[in-house]
Amino acid sequence: MQLKSIQDADIKGKKVIARFDFNVPLSKTEPRTITDTSRIDEAIPTIRLLLEKGASKIVMISHLGRPDGKVDMKYTLEPVAEYLAQKLGADVILSESAIDNGVKNLLQLPETKLVLLENIRFLPGEEKNDMELAEKISSYGDIYVNDAFGAAHRKHASTYGINSFFKNRAYAGLLMKKEIDSLGALLEKPAKPFVAVIGGAKVSDKIKTIEKMLVLVDTLLIGGAMAYPFLKAKGVTVGKSLCSDEDVALAKQLLQADRGGKIQLPKDHVTSLEFGGAPISCPGNNIPADQMGLDIGPLTIKAYSDHLKTAKTVFWNGPMGLFENKDFAKGTMSIADTISETTCFSVVGGGDSVAAVQQSGKADKFSHVSTGGGASLEYIERGELPGVQALKYGV
Repeated sequence: MQLKSIQDADIKGKKVIARFDFNVPLSKTEPRTITDTSRIDEAIPTIRLLLEKGASKIVMISHLGRPDGKVDMKYTLEPVAEYLAQKLGADVILSESAIDNGVKNLLQLPETKLVLLENIRFLPGEEKNDMELAEKISSYGDIYVNDAFGAAHRKHASTYGINSFFKNRAYAGLLMKKEIDSLGALLEKPAKPFVAVIGGAKVSDKIKTIEKMLVLVDTLLIGGAMAYPFLKAKGVTVGKSLCSDEDVALAKQLLQADRGGKIQLPKDHVTSLEFGGAPISCPGNNIPADQMGLDIGPLTIKAYSDHLKTAKTVFWNGPMGLFENKDFAKGTMSIADTISETTCFSVVGGGDSVAAVQQSGKADKFSHVSTGGGASLEYIERGELPGVQALKYGV
């Protein structure tokens, strides 16, 4: 069943409850300011379309951080309300609470069009998928829109339970639709050759993604700290590199399951005597006992780039090294550059990979840059997410 999109919805004169993912990073010092506005920027087209289609009110819901069901003003959505007002050129009223009695009063005011409910995770019922909370917030509108892909893997009141009260009146926002269409294209007949690049820290965190990729792809390029357990499993010395026994055991299983020889591993490295220390070129596969690997080396960059240049479909999740430090960023930035120069269908799957692509300045050259880290991986692993399923079929 296809997702129903707001593009096909009759919204004129109706009150809309819209769940967004405004979980943006904030500065550590007061006044707390937003350090990366991408997630809000991605939601703006949906808000604009709802206004263009004649919504009488838009009640916006989001979480920010992990306040654990208690009011903690460190996680107030006030900076988000201010940024939204600036971007939309309209007043955005922030409610005192998501279930404050004043919300309904606000919705009676003719001049109030945009209301942002205070952090939904200030309420303990949100993460418990409390149906009483879901029903309360459902009473604010005629139509429900979910545009929070980054939270769609959670069975929470505002992403899951709320669908019970909007039978045939629940729709996907533009970002949600784009995310599902783009990630779905990787799972349903992707153009070949299909190359995946998987990096990051722990094999155990991405074991299901790697297993799924081994079925889908023609080539699986592994880098970052993810590579060292695979190398160790093959008898290569990895020095002081991040590498747990659990990950080595999992890597051994994956190598045994890789009948087609799809897994490609680094041929050389950039190392250091300590984490983030001075870079050392390590031209061979074996890393000396007193060093740790922190990036892929030039031979690996060339080999991986050659695979990517022939690809028709690329999925990338996880950096190739400690890219936040310029001494160990070359591998990650080279991968970003190579993919950005191809004409293939390219998807970047959340987390540090998105930060790396933005750092490279090439984000607009990718077919799709996912806003959901955990959500994008879970969608690839399972082909579905609770929040998306609830939108399609109800709860």
